Amino acid sequence: MMRAVMYGAGNIGRGFIGQLFADSGYKITFIDTAKPVVDALNREGRYPVRFISNDGSRGIWVGGVSAVNGEDREKTAEAIAAADIMATAVGVRILPHIAPLIAQGIKKRFSRNDAPLNIIICENLIEADKLLGKLIKENLDTKEQLLFDQRIGLVEASIGRMVPIQTAEMRDGNPLRICTEEYSFLPVDKNAFRGKIPVIKGMEAFDNFAFFIERKLFIHNMGHGICAYLGMFFGDTFIYEAINRRDILSIAQSAMMESARALSKRYKVPLAGLEDHINDLLSRFSNRALGDTCARVGGDTARKLGAEDRFIGAIRLCEEEAVTPACISIGAAAALFRHLDDSNSPQDPETAAKALFQLSGLSQASPAGNLVLSMYSTQFLKKPLK
Repeated sequence: MMRAVMYGAGNIGRGFIGQLFADSGYKITFIDTAKPVVDALNREGRYPVRFISNDGSRGIWVGGVSAVNGEDREKTAEAIAAADIMATAVGVRILPHIAPLIAQGIKKRFSRNDAPLNIIICENLIEADKLLGKLIKENLDTKEQLLFDQRIGLVEASIGRMVPIQTAEMRDGNPLRICTEEYSFLPVDKNAFRGKIPVIKGMEAFDNFAFFIERKLFIHNMGHGICAYLGMFFGDTFIYEAINRRDILSIAQSAMMESARALSKRYKVPLAGLEDHINDLLSRFSNRALGDTCARVGGDTARKLGAEDRFIGAIRLCEEEAVTPACISIGAAAALFRHLDDSNSPQDPETAAKALFQLSGLSQASPAGNLVLSMYSTQFLKKPLK
C-alpha cells in the first residue's frame, strides 16, 4: 500500500487533497494539532465528504486514514520519513512552525534510503516552494541540504476547490464531515518533481505552472475577494448574495477580465479559454449550498493588500501588460475600506493612503496607488455604488 502524508487535516486537507489521495489508492496519515480531529480520524479510520451544489448533493466516504498529533515530534517525523508522497495545507502563516518537523522527518528519511519525496504545497502564495524550502533548509546541515536539493521535490499546486467554513448543519451529526463543491482539477508544477511523477486522480502537471498560480490568485482569488468586500460593504453575509447583485457581478466580472487580458498577453494563452474559466467561477460563486461567507473570503485584509497578493499583484500585472486595472482598483479600494473598519481606523483619505502604502509597498507617486485611493474616495466615502 502506498503511503501519503497530509499535513493539515482541515478543509482542504480532508475536503480536497486527502480525498484525491484516497481515490488514487493511498493510505493517508493526517498530521494536525486539533486533538478532537486526530482522535476521531484514528477512531473511525474514515470520514465523509458531501459534494453540494444548487442542484443537490451526493456523499462519499474517504477510507484508509489515520492521524498523528503534530505536537508529537517523533511520530510526525516517522510518518514523513515513511511517506511515498506528501502535501501541506496548513496556511502560509503556519509554515514556519511545521518546517522544523518536516526537516526532522527528512533527516530520518535520509538515514534510511535514497528514495525521493515530493511535497505538494497547497498554500495560497506565489513561490510558496521557495519559502518552504528556505524554512526547511534552516534546520538541515550542509550535507543534508545538498541531499534535499537532489531528493526532495517542493511542488507548487493551484487549489481551485472552494471549501467553506463547516457549520453544524453541514457536519450533520458527524464532526469529520466536509461539505464542498465537486471541482477536482489540481494543476501542479511539473518541473518541481523529483523522480517519477505520481499518478493522482485530478492532478495534472504543467510546464508553464506560473500561469496557473497567477490565474488562481489574480482571477479566482481576486474576483472572490471583490464579491466579499463589496458584499460586506452592502451588508451581505454570503458570497452568493453578493454575486447576485448586478452591480457587484459586473464589477467582479470586469475585474477578472482585466486580469485575464493581462495573463493572456504575458503567457500567450487564448483569451477565450480564460473567459470560459471566469464564467465557470462566477457560476460557482453563486453556489447557495456552499454557504460561503463574505467574512471568510474577506478575512486577513492586511495580507490580501500585500504587494504580491490578489489585488496589488493583479494591478501590477495589468500595468506591466498595458491593461488598465480600473475594476481591480475598485476591489482593492473595497478591501482597503474593510481594512480600516476592521482596525477601527477613521475612514478618510489620509488614513487610507497611509494604510495602503504601508501594506502594499507602493510608492506615494505610483499611478496604481493613486488609482486605488481615487476609487476609495469616489466609490466608498460617498457610497455611490449603492
